[in-house]
Amino acid sequence: MEFNIPVYVERVLDKLEANGFSAYIVGGSVRDMLLGKTPSDYDIATDALPEEIEGVFKDYKTIEVGKKFGTIVVVQEECNIEVTTFRQDGEYLDGRRPEEVFFSKRLRDDLSRRDFTINSLAYNKETGIIDYFNGVEDLKNKIIKTVGRPEDRFKEDYLRIIRAVRFATQLEFSIEENTFSACKLYSKYLSNISMERIQEEFYKIILSKKPSIGLRLLKDIGALEVFLPELLDAVGFNQHNPHHEKDVFEHTLCVVDKVEPILHLRLAALFHDIAKPHTLTIDAEGVGHFYGHDKLGAKMAKTILKRLKASNEIIDKVSLLIDKHMTQHANFKEKGLKRLLAKMGEVEIFTLLKLQKADRLCSNRNADISHLIEKEEKIKKIIENKEPYTIKHLAIKGDDLINLGYAQGKIIGDILNYLLKRVLENPALNEKEKLIQIVEEQFKRVNS
Repeated sequence: MEFNIPVYVERVLDKLEANGFSAYIVGGSVRDMLLGKTPSDYDIATDALPEEIEGVFKDYKTIEVGKKFGTIVVVQEECNIEVTTFRQDGEYLDGRRPEEVFFSKRLRDDLSRRDFTINSLAYNKETGIIDYFNGVEDLKNKIIKTVGRPEDRFKEDYLRIIRAVRFATQLEFSIEENTFSACKLYSKYLSNISMERIQEEFYKIILSKKPSIGLRLLKDIGALEVFLPELLDAVGFNQHNPHHEKDVFEHTLCVVDKVEPILHLRLAALFHDIAKPHTLTIDAEGVGHFYGHDKLGAKMAKTILKRLKASNEIIDKVSLLIDKHMTQHANFKEKGLKRLLAKMGEVEIFTLLKLQKADRLCSNRNADISHLIEKEEKIKKIIENKEPYTIKHLAIKGDDLINLGYAQGKIIGDILNYLLKRVLENPALNEKEKLIQIVEEQFKRVNS
């Protein structure tokens, strides 16, 4: 089997081989090529030692990014390539990295230390695919399976448990039985892994085509108990409401799958009903209500995302979406729409609508989103027509009020907020002379 390898990758392989060394494309890039995908990057493994790699590419800029682990980055105009010496790992004592690394002359040694069979493949033009651990067969059968005993692989680095879930989610594969059992057995040790590393894999799961696959697996292996226990309260939680056919967890998975793969939108979808199990009240007719779950949910999401080491930007965007996700009733007046637009901004208002549409569609089989589509069109017209909806859109500014004789301070803000209220009620008032007239009528001589 031959693949269409980019010129800048072939160049590195050819130079190593021309100097008497063996060289192979390895790992995920081979997996992706076999799946008919274009790899995002290409890793090369060789029997050349790090100093020998530097010698081969003495006419190139090289970076000693991980020289003690055998990795040299070859800088090229098209793309940088990581070239790594075949190696064997020493003993793992911290559940993350080996205490030492031993360089090897055998490709098999290098491939045997990799996590999953589908990532333990190698390729070059002369030999074709090299597959010591039946990775090609597992690709065909859509199976995630460790290289060797799963207990050994996971003890080396417990993050591989989350990586197994991530690959199963991204590729829509199943996890092989023994590998799955080991995931369950060792998931409690994920608490030993830094949250930054967990976050990186978790985000990849969330941004997959169908993140519900990964979220179910994380629940089933016990990983949610370690870093996302709040979500477990939603599992099987009956909403006692005729408008909601699913329990909170199943509804959440539906919403996450339905929204676009935008990180803060997917996270907002995941946490939008996180507070429902804590806010349930049942009325005299036996119908469940969740008053305030949007506000409490926004607070809970902030706490969870801080634990996940999310950026402040992500935390703010997610919490705002959750806080406002219940603003989807059909009788929203134009004034209210403008206030919501002012709060959300001209980008996030449409992100909110995406969340609301998915939320509604996942509630029951007869769900209707026509009012949300209508609301979206109204918001678009407000923006297109440049109708005022914030203080900055007023035809009068603070400096104008000061020039009229009003003192700097709280009174300026009070006047502008009052004017905005009047303009929201009647956009035709947004002319400077009309606004000055209103000020002089309503704020007579509140001046210095």
